Amino acid sequence: MITRGRVWRFGDNVSTDTITPGRYNLTKDPEELARIAFIEARPEFSREVKPGDVVVGGRNFGIGSSRESAALSLKAAGVAGVIAESFGRIFYRNAVNLGLPLLVGDTSGLRDGEVVEVNWRTGEVRTENGVFHFKPLDGFLLRIVEEGGILSFIARRGDLCIE
Repeated sequence: MITRGRVWRFGDNVSTDTITPGRYNLTKDPEELARIAFIEARPEFSREVKPGDVVVGGRNFGIGSSRESAALSLKAAGVAGVIAESFGRIFYRNAVNLGLPLLVGDTSGLRDGEVVEVNWRTGEVRTENGVFHFKPLDGFLLRIVEEGGILSFIARRGDLCIE
C-alpha cells in the first residue's frame, strides 16, 4: 500500500465537526460527504483534493462526536489516509472500519502542499526533505484496512475470525 499525493496540513484538535460540519451533514451519500469535507476550515479542499492526497494533523485528530461521516468524507474525497500525532479513538476506529489507513507520529516535518510518498504498511513517508517514520496500523487492524474496511473483511471471510 504505497501512495503518492499532496499533503493537506491541519493543526491540533481537529474535530469531526471541522471535518464534516453538522449543519451540512445531512446525508450518508459518500459523494455528497466528499463535497462537504473541511468546507468551513479549508473551503478549497473538496475542489482541489486529488486521489492519493494525504491529510496530516497534529494531536487529537478527529476528536468529538462519533460521526462516521467524518472518516467517510475523507475516503470518498480520495484521501489515501491520515497521518497525525494522535487520533480521537472513535474516529480512529471508524477510519479503520471504513478502510482508511492511519499513521501515528511526529508530523512536524510534513509541510502543507508538499508531495509525499507514503508506505501505509511500514509507516515510511518520503518527502523532498527526507524520510520520516511513523507507527503504522498493525496486525488485525491493518488487515481490515487492506481488505477495504470491516464490511469487506467480513464479506470475504464470512466472520471476524483471526487466523
